[in-house]
Amino acid sequence: MRTKGPPMATRRSVKARRAERRRRLRRTVLGSMALAALSVTAYWLGLERGAATAAPGGPSPAAGRVAAPAEHASPAPSPPPGPTASPSPSPSPTAAPGAFTASSTAGRAQGQGRALRWRVETENASGVDPDSAARNIEEILGDRRGWIRDPSYGFRLAGPGEPVDFTVKIATPATTDRLCDVVTPELIGETNCQAHHTIVVNLKRWQEGSPKFRGPAAEYRALIINHEVGHELGRGHETCPRPGAPAPAMMQQIKGLQGCTSNAWPHTADGTYLAGPPVP
Repeated sequence: MRTKGPPMATRRSVKARRAERRRRLRRTVLGSMALAALSVTAYWLGLERGAATAAPGGPSPAAGRVAAPAEHASPAPSPPPGPTASPSPSPSPTAAPGAFTASSTAGRAQGQGRALRWRVETENASGVDPDSAARNIEEILGDRRGWIRDPSYGFRLAGPGEPVDFTVKIATPATTDRLCDVVTPELIGETNCQAHHTIVVNLKRWQEGSPKFRGPAAEYRALIINHEVGHELGRGHETCPRPGAPAPAMMQQIKGLQGCTSNAWPHTADGTYLAGPPVP
């Protein structure tokens, strides 16, 4: 038996609803596709802006590329080297405990007279090697411009354990002042002396020379030794004989030259004694 279908109006209503659902579905699909396209476009636009922003300071990390170094780049030129500063000499100590070390080397007789035996002692912590100082002084005493030019005099550097006629002590300024009993204000820490068969050499003067002496420190050492050994030989102070003349070795040149020129030796190279008026 056949069953009757729905009325015609009802069938048209059902078809209309189905058509409407299909139109809505198409709009939903198209909207989703448009939204996805916009998202992709925004993403790539963001990358491009980031690359443009990073470009002035260097490559964008997102780009994944490392800038290649410029070809044929030359290194920056180095500045021309300046003069190398010479190191300043270390200042000598001004004081030490007062203990001394004696030289251990011996020498041969110098000069024609009776050889006075002598040795060197340097104050510990002074930085002066006693054997080196002894050889230096031996050269001074053996110079033909020195006291051995007079045939009355002679010297010999004594070895360990030998008796001596005088001792040369190289001491710091404070120890020198004590051994020399220095009380004159302008001479404190500055002078040398000879007393009781001991010659005391101020370390400062030995190392630096004197501001009143025109010449190197090595030449001033010769003046110290010649002057103080002169006292050991019994000679007194002398003064400038005339302006422009070499100052006598027995002149206290540390106090000023009084018109004379600096000189470290008792005699000239030809053997003339450089004398001056005696100081009372």
